[in-house]
Amino acid sequence: MQRSKFLIGVGGGVTAVVALGGLGTYLLAGTESTTGLDDHTTALVDGHRALAADIVAGRTESKYHPLPWVGDKLSGVTCPTGLKAVTGATLTCTGKKSDGATVKIPVRVTKAGAKSVTWKFER
Repeated sequence: MQRSKFLIGVGGGVTAVVALGGLGTYLLAGTESTTGLDDHTTALVDGHRALAADIVAGRTESKYHPLPWVGDKLSGVTCPTGLKAVTGATLTCTGKKSDGATVKIPVRVTKAGAKSVTWKFER
């Protein structure tokens, strides 16, 4: 009787740890970001307000490999222009893997407003 209670307790504990690990991975591995549009983050691209290229590149690089088991470690992420603050706008950034291979990173605006832009990238 004691042994079965112990095994049930261990099984429940393992399940809880796995569930919390999965939730943590999901929360930290997100590829979506909402960024405010202000004097420090905004640029103009083709006459439209845009999120500055260095902001998009930096945020993408930091979120691309948030945990050792999610994504590849990248460095030197660059974006050719700012990301227009227009829903559906896209651009492709590039980065380098540790082995020197180039990675293309598609970026897309999912929601844009007067004060912020929500965008995501593909891993």
